[in-house]
Amino acid sequence: MSAGSRPDSLPWSSEESREFLQERIAHFAFVVLLASVLIFVSGWVIDLVWYPGRLAGGLPLTAPYFFNLGWAAVLLAMWLATRGATVPGPALRLLDAGGTFAVSAIALAQCFSASFALRPDILAVVALFMLLLYRAAVVPSDVRRTAWIGTLCAAPLPVLTYLDYSRLVRPADALSPSGYAAYAFRFSVLAVLLSSKTSSVIYGLRRTIHETRHVGPYTLVSKIGEGGMGAVYRARHALLRRPTAIKILQPERAGQMDLVRFEREVQMTSLLTSPHIVSIYDFGRTQDGLFYYAMEYLDGIDLQELVSRDGPMPPGRVVRVLRQVCEALGEAHGVGLIHRDIKPANILLCQRGGRSDVVKVVDFGLVKDLAATADPGATRENIVLGTPHYLSPEAIQSPESIDARSDLYALGATAYFLLTGTPVFDGPLPQIFAHHIGATPESPAARLGRPVPPSLEALIFSALAKDPNERPESAELFEARLAACADVPDWTQADAAAWWRTRGAQILAARAGARQSSLTTRRTLEIGRAQPPSAF
Repeated sequence: MSAGSRPDSLPWSSEESREFLQERIAHFAFVVLLASVLIFVSGWVIDLVWYPGRLAGGLPLTAPYFFNLGWAAVLLAMWLATRGATVPGPALRLLDAGGTFAVSAIALAQCFSASFALRPDILAVVALFMLLLYRAAVVPSDVRRTAWIGTLCAAPLPVLTYLDYSRLVRPADALSPSGYAAYAFRFSVLAVLLSSKTSSVIYGLRRTIHETRHVGPYTLVSKIGEGGMGAVYRARHALLRRPTAIKILQPERAGQMDLVRFEREVQMTSLLTSPHIVSIYDFGRTQDGLFYYAMEYLDGIDLQELVSRDGPMPPGRVVRVLRQVCEALGEAHGVGLIHRDIKPANILLCQRGGRSDVVKVVDFGLVKDLAATADPGATRENIVLGTPHYLSPEAIQSPESIDARSDLYALGATAYFLLTGTPVFDGPLPQIFAHHIGATPESPAARLGRPVPPSLEALIFSALAKDPNERPESAELFEARLAACADVPDWTQADAAAWWRTRGAQILAARAGARQSSLTTRRTLEIGRAQPPSAF
């Protein structure tokens, strides 16, 4: 519990707690107000149908009707006070307790104010049960608060019962007033206990839901992706307003090797300052042992999705994208880091700083520090790591000996995919590996069935060379050769902006709709199972 928070507050930030409490009190007041109107109108209907003589002289404004109007007025005041302007937390808690007590007191007085066919104490018990149980189910409150509010509301019932039966002429064999009061006391205690238990269950479920939605100071909003190391969620910070993405290590992958690799991803990525590499904000571990890190939220489109939805990219756009990736890799390679999983799905296009088609390289989960002399098992160098369609021959044959040129091979395979809409090699996994090691790729022009700028095609073939020594020596040289492709039509900033206004907006909208549909389906299934949510 954060400093300064109250035991009856919800288990999240104070502002979230206040907003939720205000919304719940407004809901409680409105629904019970509707119930009071229904009771008021139904009373007239009952009089009209079953007691027509009562209405012979016009509308009877007897005491019960005035009591009904009284607690309706209290509820209306509660609803009006909470439906608009911000109400401070202490005032909300006072409104909750005071309003509930005022409504219950007036309702109890109404039950004992007229000659009903049913015993007034029984009507009062029913009214008390309904009010306290509904409040416990709707208004966020812990057990202690619900118990003392319930006690406050129920305390008048035995007293009113005793006074009511004391003024009546009773048969000789009837209970004494104190006996009726004892029964009323018993049901009052039961109402308090049941409402407190209901509040405990509901409050506990809210806390469970909160814990599955909160990671450190971040509130998870929606799941936006999942990779080999963990799931990624859109999130918001408790205090800061900037959009954030949270990557969480999957619990089933939280072995020692994976923890080391996960920490390495954070540490290595945080060293890099290129505007084309995702920025790391924070890193930590939750109370229940989940490792996470916070990074900048990128509302963009990865190249895998873009090509899948929009088809092969124009050569000029391919060059523009690859040059930015080369800048990111140039910095990483310059400090001795290789990515090892360059592929279209790990390259995002977005709009940043008023510019379109800004590249961000993400997911350094398989990053390798060439200068490190520590435990080689931390990255499992003797195991083939990466995505099969983009693995270099040496990454397949001798993964422990790869260097920065392996990233350039993967970048060449990525360029081939962007240009043609298909991977360099496809088929069963053993066949893909064999082709990477020994097969000559089909030319992009042949794959597309139309001409491709020769300089770009030659550069892609150079990057896909089986021998690392035949590839560009560095990401900087790769970028320079891309810039020198004079026969490639320009993809200008205006072209990029126009694409984002049309196709980009359509793709983002379609993806948002698909996510919302998936979320709705998942929630429906969870409700159908009637199980509380589990952590991730």
